[in-house]
Amino acid sequence: MAPLYKKTLVVGASSGIGEALAAKLVSEGSKVIVVGRRRDRLDAFVKKHGEENAKAVVFDVTNLSGIKDFAESITQSDPDLDSVVLSSGIQRGFDFCNPETVDLSVFGEELTVNYTSAVYLTAAFIPHLKKQPKGHLIYVSATLGLVPFMVRTPNYNASKSALHTFILNVRQQLRDGGADHVRMIEVFPPAVQTELHDEKHQPDLVNGGQIGMPLAEFTDKMYDGLVKGEDQFAVGPGESFFKEDGWETQRTKLYEDGQVMINNTAHVHVRINDDSSNLKGFLNVDIAMNGNGASSGICETLSVVSPGISLVNAAAGAGISMLSIGCGLLGG
Repeated sequence: MAPLYKKTLVVGASSGIGEALAAKLVSEGSKVIVVGRRRDRLDAFVKKHGEENAKAVVFDVTNLSGIKDFAESITQSDPDLDSVVLSSGIQRGFDFCNPETVDLSVFGEELTVNYTSAVYLTAAFIPHLKKQPKGHLIYVSATLGLVPFMVRTPNYNASKSALHTFILNVRQQLRDGGADHVRMIEVFPPAVQTELHDEKHQPDLVNGGQIGMPLAEFTDKMYDGLVKGEDQFAVGPGESFFKEDGWETQRTKLYEDGQVMINNTAHVHVRINDDSSNLKGFLNVDIAMNGNGASSGICETLSVVSPGISLVNAAAGAGISMLSIGCGLLGG
């Protein structure tokens, strides 16, 4: 049986879910490139699994300005790369009832690791993956991004919620732009027994590394979910959210219907130049070629551009009625 992926870059593979998934992929026949900050951990992984199956690259995802060069280096040295796993993550407790205890620099680092770096890495690797027969971006998200019931980690919950929304939108951009062979797969784990909860990183916890599902059990279930091929799936308590009648399945359908409505109405409020193809792709509307607001099928490399703010505002203004209905249905 052919391996699930030919070659996978696993970012955040020094420990935890990233390391365990990389090992699982190797055992199933895939080649892996393990990425993290701790050289000793990465080298130990390569020694254990063999240089013919794995290689190590040291990189810190908080180095946002270095991500583009990092991605170019990887894709040049390994042009057969067809999948990227983004599993870097940190979790910290914050008590805003006592704001003097909140270290905003730690708050910012958590947001960078959990969300912003994923955006940069997505933008950096999509051009390469679009050139492959099939490409895969796999995100290790969190059930807390859907239901933030752990109140002590407000920033972690928010970062995963932001990641979920980002993935929904960019996945749709790829589909509308004729690049749906690049799949964005989001996995929602429960609490898992990893360093994420240990006392070194969360000193307010006791025996935090024992919280949640055993890592090996989770890894096997996550791999099985990847084999099944769904765009998004949960392991553990969140599985019910994604059943046919589950509320996240229903919310996703509401999103899919709603974004079509916005695309078909917002174009009358958007001023866009003929050559601004990256902005057309952002809204999925080609004004110059199709004035009725139909999807244009343009998909450009993600870029951060200030005019995009106008498009967001215009889309929000045009979609007030639909969004109000949606908030009512969701209890917002």
